[in-house]
Amino acid sequence: MRRIMARPLGRLAVLGLALVLAGCTALRVVYHQAPSLTYWWIDGYADLDNRQTAQVRADLDALFAWHRQEDLPRLAELLRDWERLAPNDITADQVCQQFDRVRERLARTATEAVPPLARLALQLSPAQLDHLARQQVKNNREFEEDFIAASPGRVLDRRTERAQDRLETFYGRLSDAQRSLLRQQLAASPFDAARTRQERLVRQADLLATIRQAQAEPASAGQRIQAHLNRFTDSPTPGYNAYLQSTVQHGCRQLALIHNSTTAQQRQRAVATLQQYGADLRTLASPG
Repeated sequence: MRRIMARPLGRLAVLGLALVLAGCTALRVVYHQAPSLTYWWIDGYADLDNRQTAQVRADLDALFAWHRQEDLPRLAELLRDWERLAPNDITADQVCQQFDRVRERLARTATEAVPPLARLALQLSPAQLDHLARQQVKNNREFEEDFIAASPGRVLDRRTERAQDRLETFYGRLSDAQRSLLRQQLAASPFDAARTRQERLVRQADLLATIRQAQAEPASAGQRIQAHLNRFTDSPTPGYNAYLQSTVQHGCRQLALIHNSTTAQQRQRAVATLQQYGADLRTLASPG
């Protein structure tokens, strides 16, 4: 999901949640630097000129000011609920319910980002769109190297390693049995690299088409950008929404199984980590 969402427009929508999942000791520092980090990320795709740089930086400052005031307190509330869940066994349905709550927050942030994204889309030159297309090709090569060209065993190794790293952020070191369970679950996942690659290509083409259509009809820019973002969660590709939902449901079952395999000590570690995240978010959201 992170790779699917990590497109030039979608990345802004997920940035707030990504910061919540950063290491707690660095979270406040990273969040304060987030507008600049996001600017450099956008510049890498669009090769901004001086005038665009000034506007994008101002828009990012405003977006993160909104996020700090409006979204961080709600994310902190979400973490409190996760703290209450963590000491107990959980079901796949409970995990998916929490996923839906996260998705709602991301959609709200994406909507807030539409006006600045529309302004940027109207300012991009043909040369900058060509630069964006080249960056898409580069990213596609990286995806293919990771998931298409590599052997199935190597792909599974990488996916297991990444998932283990994320889980150990909360639970501490996983046991051999837990790592084996994780690998088994990932091996059974409905994730299809070829299908995902094709959807990436469709969305990348859709992004370029959306920008060009917005430039042809500037009054429709905001509406077109919002529609593009909506297609991330409601794909027009036949069968893709069902496929995506199956991967989400499997992920919910996987997380529930892993969590239910954890020891009391691991769960205490998860609670403490969530508490630290929540404290950092509340500090960041405080005025001044």
